[in-house]
Amino acid sequence: MEFGIWDIIQILGALAFFIYGMKMMSDGIQRAAGSQLRKILRGMTRNRFLGVFTGFLITALLQSSSATTVMTVSFVNAGLLSLVESAGVMMGANIGTTITGWIVSLLGFKIKLAAYSIPLFAIGVPMFLIAKGKTKYWGEFIIGFAILFMGLSALKDSVPDIKQNPEVLDFLKNFTNWGILSRLFFVFVGALLTVVVQSSSASMAITLTMCAQGWLPLDVAAAMILGENVGTTITAELASMIANANAKRSARIHSLFNLIGVTWMVILLPYYLPVLAGLAEQVMTIDSTKAEDIPLVLAAFHTTFNVLNVLIMLAFVPWLVKVATLSVKDEDEESYERLKFINNRAITPELGTEALQKETAHFGEVISRMNGFLKIVINSINKKEKAEALKRLVKYEDISDTMEIEITEYITNLMHKTTTHETSTKLRSFMNIANDLERIGDIYFQIAKALEEKSNTKAYFLVEQRNGLNEMIEMISAAFGQMNTNLSSASYSTVEKDTARALEDEINSLRDKLRAKNSDRLGDGDYKVEAAMIYNNIFSSLERIGDHVINVTESIVGEI
Repeated sequence: MEFGIWDIIQILGALAFFIYGMKMMSDGIQRAAGSQLRKILRGMTRNRFLGVFTGFLITALLQSSSATTVMTVSFVNAGLLSLVESAGVMMGANIGTTITGWIVSLLGFKIKLAAYSIPLFAIGVPMFLIAKGKTKYWGEFIIGFAILFMGLSALKDSVPDIKQNPEVLDFLKNFTNWGILSRLFFVFVGALLTVVVQSSSASMAITLTMCAQGWLPLDVAAAMILGENVGTTITAELASMIANANAKRSARIHSLFNLIGVTWMVILLPYYLPVLAGLAEQVMTIDSTKAEDIPLVLAAFHTTFNVLNVLIMLAFVPWLVKVATLSVKDEDEESYERLKFINNRAITPELGTEALQKETAHFGEVISRMNGFLKIVINSINKKEKAEALKRLVKYEDISDTMEIEITEYITNLMHKTTTHETSTKLRSFMNIANDLERIGDIYFQIAKALEEKSNTKAYFLVEQRNGLNEMIEMISAAFGQMNTNLSSASYSTVEKDTARALEDEINSLRDKLRAKNSDRLGDGDYKVEAAMIYNNIFSSLERIGDHVINVTESIVGEI
């Protein structure tokens, strides 16, 4: 029977079915238990050994090492995990992802699980359509589980038996007689397959299916599985590309760990595999020469390799951290002025809120710097320093526009996905905060233009006017400090607005006092009208900044 285009389309469709089911499972459990998973990840990584267990546990639950590694990179990016802690989690994720191989080998090929998928729909669909809250997302998880195994069954059926296509083995023989170069070639094939399908679980399912149908011998499949271990590091590397230096280093540790492990196993594979196959035959009473039993040997190989690699590399975590630190340069000051934390568009809303909270806190710190630039413009007698501070006010207004747009786009992307009521409320708060912070940037820009006009008209401030502005700037600085403390709070539910409100009242009172004094002095000979108007414009604008600062805290406590 000829193997043609239609057969390839059937395989691609079955693979898509499998990947969709796996994504639905992962999304469902992240939405149902996302906050608990975050607490586990943050609370159980005190040392590298606990980190390994945590990475294993979360990956086994999510059935996606990519989700765990991306989450870990995001937490390092947000400063919630250290590099050493992240190394343990990444290692544990490698062990956790081997569970997929056992599920596929034991259930996908040994049991007609597709027949049980239909009853699972009877449970999952009503939960997903009728229930609310977490029950709805557990229904999504069950539906994903059913689709995954229907996809696996379709994949198995769409890959023809080798007996009908014996020429495949002849083709493979051309690539199996080069010793270690052959093993490296199939490692590359496995890595490429994982990069293409963007899922090591999916690429492993393909490899195991081809083995079960007799297409791949044990040694070739083992080399491909090693390649899939390398390919899965691409996801973390991509997630870290627009993240901060520590997040890039965390992804680099993951890559180094996998590359080193694959290197030593490629060398030892001809000696390791026969021993493992012999042990597997005795323990599981199987025949490793039979195509239908090879997936079980491969699952055992995948698990034992990753466990051994973790045991070996745990002692070298400080060395891995050092190499990763040296290979990724520290950020310059300019990197402070861009988004740092929201770097994964594929993450679920429940996991994305953590990054968003960090990003809005970072946005607040960026905007707060504009107050310092204004103080330089008001007080400096150095024309070059003053001109540079004015340029930075204008530049930071552009930065605030870009940050608000990107944060809003990120929030909109999350809102398009199904979210819990609690998450939707948080996302609206983040959007309001970003809007207020951007408006503060606009007001500083307007103040910069007013000061440029003052310079062009040769107007100058009297000492009392300069002192009034400095007093207002100091009050705004205190308000920013409180705002940033509130934005950086571990939980918005613990934030109180009393201190922020008291500072806002002081700012309003000072504005009223400065306005009254300014009006009273307008008739005096030494009190120039042009300077008085610009002065009034600036302290009134600073009071408006105070309004937006208190709005941020009100959004945090849920009043806006």
